[in-house]
Amino acid sequence: MYNQGAVEGAANKELGSRVFVYEVVGLRQSEETDQTNYPIRKSGSVFIRVPYNRMNQEMRRITRLGGKIVSIQPLTGLESVNGKASFGNANSEVSELATSGETANSEGNGKATPVNTNSEVKGFAQSPVEEQPKNKDKKGNTMTQAKAKKDAHGDVPVNIYRPNAPYIGKVVSNEPLVKEGGIGIVQHLKFDISGGDLKYIEGQSIGIIPPGVDKNGKPEKLRLYSIASTRHGDDVDDKTVSLCVRQLEYKHPETNETVYGVCSTHLCFLEPGADVKITGPVGKEMLLPQDPDAKVIMMATGTGIAPMRAYLWRQFKDAERAANPEYQFKGFSWLIFGVPTTPNILYKEELEEIQQKYPDNFRLTYAISREQKNPQGGRMYIQDRVAEHADELWQLIKDEKTHTYICGLRGMEDGIDAALTAAAAKEGVTWSDYQKELKKAHRWHVETY
Repeated sequence: MYNQGAVEGAANKELGSRVFVYEVVGLRQSEETDQTNYPIRKSGSVFIRVPYNRMNQEMRRITRLGGKIVSIQPLTGLESVNGKASFGNANSEVSELATSGETANSEGNGKATPVNTNSEVKGFAQSPVEEQPKNKDKKGNTMTQAKAKKDAHGDVPVNIYRPNAPYIGKVVSNEPLVKEGGIGIVQHLKFDISGGDLKYIEGQSIGIIPPGVDKNGKPEKLRLYSIASTRHGDDVDDKTVSLCVRQLEYKHPETNETVYGVCSTHLCFLEPGADVKITGPVGKEMLLPQDPDAKVIMMATGTGIAPMRAYLWRQFKDAERAANPEYQFKGFSWLIFGVPTTPNILYKEELEEIQQKYPDNFRLTYAISREQKNPQGGRMYIQDRVAEHADELWQLIKDEKTHTYICGLRGMEDGIDAALTAAAAKEGVTWSDYQKELKKAHRWHVETY
């Protein structure tokens, strides 16, 4: 795990010392994970306090861990009226992979030392910015700004089971999601967790530790997968957790031989009744707002549909609504889903059933790259759909009740930004600046890999 405690400790020794805040994206968890060859997901920005005399050292460390410094600001420049420093996205995590020093071969359902909800990254941002300055468009009208509002999620479960003491679950079912004629292997896996204390909420992830050892003879490290079920599980009985897993397959750049992902292949071919090592849950970046009147924009590619499925089930499924009388969704959700072919539309029947039953509350838009054409005659990707509906999406995004979620392949982000840049520019708004305000307000949620 990337440990910023030492930096923060140094920064806090003297109240009057010069301290700067680094906004960093793309951090890997540790120097050890820096050597891995599987994708490491990012979940928004991390803010690190750094004393003046350690700035160069910290820059080198961030670079070594794969991070990119987005901005550097003096601490005094971020102080609010009550004298307390305020930063954006205090809940961004970097502890998404196995913590260095923890082995993954422990047996049994023992739990590691209990942790609190902020233990993934020690929180130095105690509260979000209460209010951002008002910007005005070309006509002088005050723009809808991304005011930070605290979501009352209560206690978010984090790291109940750690890599050195994983939960041993059982495979309940392992069902194919790709229809005949589709591309690749994608499975919906359901695990029995009734024998332990594993709890989670929508938008979180769990770690899976595959059996065996890596090329260095060490136990395999965990891989993270977004949870595809609500907190109550697919059977709404609080006894299961589900994943949506694609078998990773690629060509080796030197030998050109086909390589299959270790963990994804392990999961895709598990039989019911098999044991599986589970850690977590982790993640606070992708949590669904509690507001039943919220507006939710979802953009997903492939297995990035996993958290979106959990959101939609919680919002619209009859059994879920019955299980959550305190949360009866009355808002609006829009899913833009990118896949290569029609048989690759994961959970197609579920999605279209919700669309049919709640036409005023749920909108479903597909981008089927190998079957549909964009206006230029090329393949229709998710960013093309965003461009097609950019003006409408921009109007939604300006609403303070709107949260936007992006999950899937990292390559789609640039196209999404380009489309929204053009839409915002029509009102004299710089999208990159506005997006930063959305992130600070916890209304722009990204988990890509």
